[in-house]
Amino acid sequence: MTDSQHSPAYAKRFETVIAYIDSHLEGDLSLTALSRIANFSAFHFHRQFTAYMGVPVSRYVQLMRLRRAAHQLVATPATSVLEAAFGAGFESPEAFSRAFKRAFGMAPSVFAKAPNWQAWSAVFVVPHLSRSITMQIQIVDFAETRVAALEHIGAPGLVGESVARFRQWRMHSGQSPVTSSRTFGIPYDNPDTTPAHAFRFAVCGEIDEAVRPNDFGVHERVIPAGRCAVVRHTGSPDHISETIYPIYRDWLPSSNEELRDHPLFFHYLSVYPETPLDEWQTDIYVPLK
Repeated sequence: MTDSQHSPAYAKRFETVIAYIDSHLEGDLSLTALSRIANFSAFHFHRQFTAYMGVPVSRYVQLMRLRRAAHQLVATPATSVLEAAFGAGFESPEAFSRAFKRAFGMAPSVFAKAPNWQAWSAVFVVPHLSRSITMQIQIVDFAETRVAALEHIGAPGLVGESVARFRQWRMHSGQSPVTSSRTFGIPYDNPDTTPAHAFRFAVCGEIDEAVRPNDFGVHERVIPAGRCAVVRHTGSPDHISETIYPIYRDWLPSSNEELRDHPLFFHYLSVYPETPLDEWQTDIYVPLK
């Protein structure tokens, strides 16, 4: 990559293109259309995008469309392959199924019933994104934090129902007000490898007093103090594994750091629906020894 490709102005042009692709997956994402967004000639844009991202434009667009379709098929079981194909910008369900099977080794309908998220995450390795995650990791000392917690046990897709229940407790109790208290999430299991019925996740809100008795199932727990690697995920929490996997796959083996015996946890910096999900920011804390 040349010095000009490292410049903030240059990077901003491509980040604008990447954001445009993410929000227009069903639209015209041809080389001509995207080169206009980047304000480059189509010839130079293709070469420069490939150099910057590490993959060609067409490959990146297809990966992002497949990503959206995979999430849609799993999160909304009523979605047909036809709907997922057109929603992801494919011209036909046949073209979509072929691309999906080439990428994941299984048909979309099979993936929807038994998603293999580890294989899925391995497919979505974009060199530029992996590099940027590595560059953005910081080591911090996290202070012990008292939280009110609601334990969710069951399918990851139903965590939203527990979040809504926790939000009701916050409003009803007046404790851990969302405007002045941090919000955390603690996944005790990996949703990609844990049977849906056994998946555990704690929805948490910071407190400075004991949790009062309640009918919501909310109780007190402590997130312990300690060193943590922190990286920020921007976008829907549904895609957060794309930021998590490179930490363990790429950064940790070369860092000389060791994991502490505590699950990673999330600090949610945004509030929905005030902030659209595709603009959400979440800090991922990985406890270290």
